[in-house]
Amino acid sequence: MADRQDLVAKSRLIDEMSVKNRLIEFFTKWEVILVIIFTLMVLFFSGRTPYFLDWFNLMNATFQFSEKAIMALPMIFIIMCGDIDISIASIIALCAYAVGTAAQAGASIPSLLFISLLVGTLAGLFNGVMITGLNMPAIAVTLATQSMYRGISIGLLGDQARTSFPDGFGIFGQEFIPNTIIPYEFVLYLALMLLFAFILHKTTYGRRLYAIGNSAEAARFSGVNVKLTRIINFTVTGFFCGLTAMLLASRILSVRSNIATGWDLEIITLVVLGGVAITGGKGTVFGVFVGSLLVGYLKFGMGLLKFSGTLMTIVIGSLLITAVLLPRLLDLYKANRKLRLQAQH
Repeated sequence: MADRQDLVAKSRLIDEMSVKNRLIEFFTKWEVILVIIFTLMVLFFSGRTPYFLDWFNLMNATFQFSEKAIMALPMIFIIMCGDIDISIASIIALCAYAVGTAAQAGASIPSLLFISLLVGTLAGLFNGVMITGLNMPAIAVTLATQSMYRGISIGLLGDQARTSFPDGFGIFGQEFIPNTIIPYEFVLYLALMLLFAFILHKTTYGRRLYAIGNSAEAARFSGVNVKLTRIINFTVTGFFCGLTAMLLASRILSVRSNIATGWDLEIITLVVLGGVAITGGKGTVFGVFVGSLLVGYLKFGMGLLKFSGTLMTIVIGSLLITAVLLPRLLDLYKANRKLRLQAQH
């Protein structure tokens, strides 16, 4: 009888430890921590101003970050493989120049979309071929093309602006879905987010990205065409630069050579904040989705409270440092805890 009671007690203890381990494992996931931070942020701003949780204001605020959030999606694939692309803002500027110039010449909206996507795709393909063909670091190549693409825009456009666009061009970046207050841009972002989540987490291509990020050499020996995969990543990113240029030009109805300046680091911030390891091989689309909402609505809330631009930059920078350091600390904690549990057994 006593042996049976001891067995029951040990079984309960094991069950309690199992539940405890699962809870610790769950609440130390970076995506869960981001959701908690986002919830606390919403509670903070809603308690400070009645305008934060206004449905129209929340939807209207998405205009300020949807384009960057869209660009963060293909950037996930690039960083997942251990690469980086700091030329995306310059590609957007080049595509926007092409759109503005073609619009001034009388091109139709479908033609403008085709031109923008073509220019962006070719620019991204050039990046990928240069990086893989010459076996050069992605940061070195994209730093060079960053200057080159921006230089082309400045050289051809100068300090002029393109402001002539076809009728109805502004619908993509300014309008809401009929009979709702939901912007077209935000709906497009949600659809693309689901598409990228499916590709990354449910397809062979997504598994290849994780494999390359963890060890490109091992992935190569496993039969993965690493060079082709990296070229596809940069080409797809260029394609989305073209799409983003169309959306941005549609929203502001103006194209200048300095358009999208500084977006490179802001977009990379969204990806890293979302939990994608800067060294590659780790991360989720959901984390980047929550990170994008967090940064977007954090800026919106600080704007409502009239925080200075400098303070906003400090807060976002602090979040980025946290995003880089905390996951590493959590990994160390999990590893040490696993060793302790093994020692106890």
